[in-house]
Amino acid sequence: MRRKMKQIRAHRQFPVIAALLLAGLLCPALLGAVSKGGPAANKPFTLVLDAGHGGKDPGALGHGKGREKNINLAVALAVGRLITQNLKDVKVVYTRKTDVFVELDERAAIANRAKADLFVSIHTNALPGKKQLTGSETYTLGMHRAADNLAVAKRENSVISLEKDYQTRYEGFDPKSSESYIIFEFLQDKNMEKSVRLAQLVQKQFSAAGRPDKGVHQAGFLVLRATSMPSCLIELGYVTTASEERYLTSDRGVSQLADAIYKAIKKYKETCK
Repeated sequence: MRRKMKQIRAHRQFPVIAALLLAGLLCPALLGAVSKGGPAANKPFTLVLDAGHGGKDPGALGHGKGREKNINLAVALAVGRLITQNLKDVKVVYTRKTDVFVELDERAAIANRAKADLFVSIHTNALPGKKQLTGSETYTLGMHRAADNLAVAKRENSVISLEKDYQTRYEGFDPKSSESYIIFEFLQDKNMEKSVRLAQLVQKQFSAAGRPDKGVHQAGFLVLRATSMPSCLIELGYVTTASEERYLTSDRGVSQLADAIYKAIKKYKETCK
């Protein structure tokens, strides 16, 4: 405990980091990434695209051929192609480019190792029973302010139960317990303003593409917790709604969604340096 308190006093200029060190929830890799400061001179703008789920984890399932892991990957790859073709000064890094399983903490670690400027996690929403909704929404890290936000975070975080020794790796975090999400109150860090701006730009482009706007929200997503750069998590649409499932699995849907995300990232890069 004395050692932890010394670490906290040494980082008084980073109150969020200090709180997380005390709680034992901040990995050393993230601490190093944050304390080193901003991007190095002449470093290319680096974007990490994270296609959620994959491999043994299918994610949300539609009533037809819709599988979240496939939708997420198709859109992430399409976004990457648009950026590579049109933004020559941007380096694109993927957490996965094929149908493989990647642990949540490794997804964040990929972004931190790449010293990324932006992390965008792409997901597909779902609803229980016969509930039907349409539209896209974007999340930043933070405390859930509504039961619906908590439900989305719980569903996306539940993937850690497929990982080996997850109770140790995630410091006892229980994705099904509301109490586990209290720590996210501390994570209102220096990247929050830029993360919210990115999320707003994504939603603006979705609206321009004709998607129902489900808004910008905050919730406790583990995949965003350990990243040291502005980040957001996008829920493309509801694969459990028949009309949405058809759209999300169509070439037209993938193209429109990818184009909207690409345009938002382009605008972010131009205005949020």
